[in-house]
Amino acid sequence: MLNILGAASESASGSTLALVSIDPGTIVFTLINTLIIFLIFRIFLYKPVCNILEKRKQMAAAEIDDARKAKEEAEKAQQEYIARLADAKSEAAEIVKAATLRAQKREEEILGEANKKAAELRAKAEESIERDKQRALNEVKDEISEMVVMAAQKVVEKEISAKDNEDIISKFLEEVGANK
Repeated sequence: MLNILGAASESASGSTLALVSIDPGTIVFTLINTLIIFLIFRIFLYKPVCNILEKRKQMAAAEIDDARKAKEEAEKAQQEYIARLADAKSEAAEIVKAATLRAQKREEEILGEANKKAAELRAKAEESIERDKQRALNEVKDEISEMVVMAAQKVVEKEISAKDNEDIISKFLEEVGANK
């Protein structure tokens, strides 16, 4: 430091000292130092950094490939899902159609059975009505027969003149008409 101060004092006193000078030894020394630093950087920094960058580049490429594969698989899965969904919809439509057909057939069977039972009930009712009608007619005939027998008994009990006979017959017919 004294030299610098001494040099500054000398330059101030008037002597000329060159601030910048070209010294071949300094140039060679600086070049050798630069080359050594370059080689050290090349060996210890550049190659490892390049290796790290190459590894990162490979990892990025692998991740991009994996992402591409995952995307392709996702698209494939989506297409399969859409196809399965379409199949499920068509299958559901077929099931509904088949169930509707079965329900219609069952409805027709039930209606047929109901119509058959109704026809049987109607036939039984008609038979029952016909029997009741015959029974009623038979009862009426029996009553008429009894009345005729009673009228005949009355006629036999008394000797009747033609006029009395007509009166008895008209009374009898009135009684029969009243009983109906």
